[in-house]
Amino acid sequence: MMTEQNFQHIRIDTAAAVATLTFNRPEVRNALNELMMAEIGQAVSQLAGETRVRVIVLRGAGGHFCAGGDLNMMRDTSPPADDGTDPELARYRMFGDVLQGMNRLPQAVIAVVEGTCVGGGFGMAACADLVIAGKSARFGLPEPRHGFIPSQIIPFLVRRLGEAAVRRMAVTASVIDAAEGHRLGMSDVLVPDAEIDAALEDELATLHRAAPRAVAAVKQLVLDSSEQPLEPVLDQGAAALLALLRGSEAEEGISAFLAKRPPGWAMQ
Repeated sequence: MMTEQNFQHIRIDTAAAVATLTFNRPEVRNALNELMMAEIGQAVSQLAGETRVRVIVLRGAGGHFCAGGDLNMMRDTSPPADDGTDPELARYRMFGDVLQGMNRLPQAVIAVVEGTCVGGGFGMAACADLVIAGKSARFGLPEPRHGFIPSQIIPFLVRRLGEAAVRRMAVTASVIDAAEGHRLGMSDVLVPDAEIDAALEDELATLHRAAPRAVAAVKQLVLDSSEQPLEPVLDQGAAALLALLRGSEAEEGISAFLAKRPPGWAMQ
């Protein structure tokens, strides 16, 4: 499993093949500063290689998921250099790479959203395979109210919610409640906050019935279907299917089905 890390603004806990990545700046509703973004990126990179981790849960400490970028960080922005290069570009582009890594994690990813989930937090939730929202959840893109834009998260929101919904939220700088977010498709499960942990356990039980390598392969195929031309995606899908059928997971899964017993990877 993942070795103990000296993270300052996040926390990772692992138990029973589930890694929980907690955003841990509750005093500012888990707003993202540069160090926190880098730590999330490092954690995502490490978790991607953890074959014994089957599910990753994203969650915020203190009753809020993530309040987006820390405005104090954004006030401290140096001007472009005399030669036209921008010394700030790399750090503001970095979060896009973090989101890409999160979006392409081979494990199943669940976002558990309570309270504030705006800006960068909204983007991270959109990178999950499944979103459980409490009724306290608030989703939105308030950045234009403050004179700037959510530059790195828009592509991930468009893929999840569609262009029309994101255009409306972006140009109106809207923050919507949990019910409206659920209607738009941002959350897959909507429950009272007191029932979030029970809902999470139900979803984990469902995910634990799926074979880990098959989950990674089918998730990759879904992502490629939205990004690549059809012909190579179909070729890749056929090759991935054959690789699985020739492997131990499919042999066990088919045998278990025919024998009317749970497969070996199914966690009780």
